[in-house]
Amino acid sequence: MTPISRRRALQMSLAGAVAAPAVLRITAAHGAEFDLKVANNSPVTHPLTIYMIKAADGVRQETGGKVDIKVFPNNQLGGDTDMLSQLRSGALEFFTLSPLILATLVPAAAISGVGFAWSSYDKLWPAIDGELGAHVRDKISKAGLFAFDRIWENGFRQTTSSTRPILTPDDFKGFKIRVPPSPMWTSMFKAFDAAPMTINFAEVYSALQTKIAEGQENPLALIDAAKLYEVQKHLSKTNHMWDGFWLLANGKIWRGLPDDVRTVIAKHFNTQAVAQREETLKRNISTEKDLAARGLTFHNVDPKAFQAKLQSAGFYKEWKGKFGDDAWALLEKHTGPIS
Repeated sequence: MTPISRRRALQMSLAGAVAAPAVLRITAAHGAEFDLKVANNSPVTHPLTIYMIKAADGVRQETGGKVDIKVFPNNQLGGDTDMLSQLRSGALEFFTLSPLILATLVPAAAISGVGFAWSSYDKLWPAIDGELGAHVRDKISKAGLFAFDRIWENGFRQTTSSTRPILTPDDFKGFKIRVPPSPMWTSMFKAFDAAPMTINFAEVYSALQTKIAEGQENPLALIDAAKLYEVQKHLSKTNHMWDGFWLLANGKIWRGLPDDVRTVIAKHFNTQAVAQREETLKRNISTEKDLAARGLTFHNVDPKAFQAKLQSAGFYKEWKGKFGDDAWALLEKHTGPIS
């Protein structure tokens, strides 16, 4: 039964779902009316997966089992590009994706990941939860997808290496670094004269293990959860980009769900997204000690030197032109001047 044809039946059973969930629990024995899937590329132990499961459990409980959202973590349904295709076709209902990878479809999404733009979360969250995020979600909707109000956290990204530490911009010269399939990532590392290699996250560990790539860049929690410390020696605290996960829905399927169902799903996933941000931040702080104990050598760097290199290479000028003056103004309203 399609979501559209189910609408009338489910409106009857979910009427007053938020106000009276006990009514829904009475009918749970009849099974789910909506079987939906949400997928991600993060390991089972990562906060993204843990809190997505909490959100799905909350939806299931509040609707008395009428809405069953199954979570498929760790690239179980394919790599990022594969799952994005499934989402667009309707084979997958929900999917979390980095704004920078989403930019292959919605170029405006990459603006939150401009290199060396953010200095703190005090500047970041008001922008992403406010006007800048609203600007991006509007562009996403025009591409046939729906983005939930609250973006999920991945974190500030750090650079790891199996060959040499990255201490200055010059250390990137010729460095074979794995990057996700994103134009901005490739553009930024080329500005450092590095040799970026586009590899889906599902193949990152093997690429590092076999020395196809010398290094990679990810937040600490993901470096830990994916056990990348087993195939890397150095970690430079570059904090070069902030990255998150937009929770996306197939636009047609989302609009086809009854209003009551959309309200319950959005409430639980937006609430858990905020909780996941807090948990990921805690993990990124505590994980540094864990990674050091597992053999990674940590190195501090001066971010101003890297930002200056990007300015001299024309990186900011190029991307300001791509995003447009209005969007760039929304960015610099919170980051301060960077171009």
